[in-house]
Amino acid sequence: MKFDVLTLFPDLIQSHMDFSIMKRASEDKIIEVNTINPRDYSLDKHKKVDDTPYGGGAGMVLAPQPYVDAYENIEKTENSITIMMTPQGEPFCDKISNELAKFDQIIILCGHYEGYDERIREIIKPREISIGDFVLTGGELPALCLIDSVSRKIEGTLGKIESAHDDSFADGLLEYPQYTKPREYRGLKVPDVLLNGNHKLIEEFRFQQKIERTKNKRPDLYEIWKQNNL
Repeated sequence: MKFDVLTLFPDLIQSHMDFSIMKRASEDKIIEVNTINPRDYSLDKHKKVDDTPYGGGAGMVLAPQPYVDAYENIEKTENSITIMMTPQGEPFCDKISNELAKFDQIIILCGHYEGYDERIREIIKPREISIGDFVLTGGELPALCLIDSVSRKIEGTLGKIESAHDDSFADGLLEYPQYTKPREYRGLKVPDVLLNGNHKLIEEFRFQQKIERTKNKRPDLYEIWKQNNL
């Protein structure tokens, strides 16, 4: 999987790739993350990428020329998709993460300031995605959330791909509670069923825990799951 990220702050993206699972996946050539700075394509002598909005208003708007030129200079594979990170996009979820993991290349546009000149949308025609109903100072953090989530779906990123299958939302439910040593801590004991080696009972216990946890913590998800499965 190749990620090409258009960003005014490439160090924010690259720094995330220096740690933990993402670092290993990059070193093992499972994923590749490149950054493209629209400033490098600005025709302005001061390398400006924004300007005041027509019609007035506070803040600055990202100009179309640097972003469109930067985007058009990216070498695209046949099986690629372009994503714009924006509060106006569809809510990101595990289902979308699975869809995106089927592509060979994901191009991501990160906005800043008061947002994009509308002609960037009209020319590039990206799929617009939001990570929640709130506004951040830029698109880099949302882009990293998307990269991290999608990368987990790619064979080889995790030690065992089954780890992703047990994640919250993978089957519409939240993940079951996890325990490790010691067996007892401050009077709290690991459930006996997890200690008896009966994998069938363990699987049944974990499944029931997923249902109860989802019902209590995310009743909205539980109702959807119930409609689809009961």
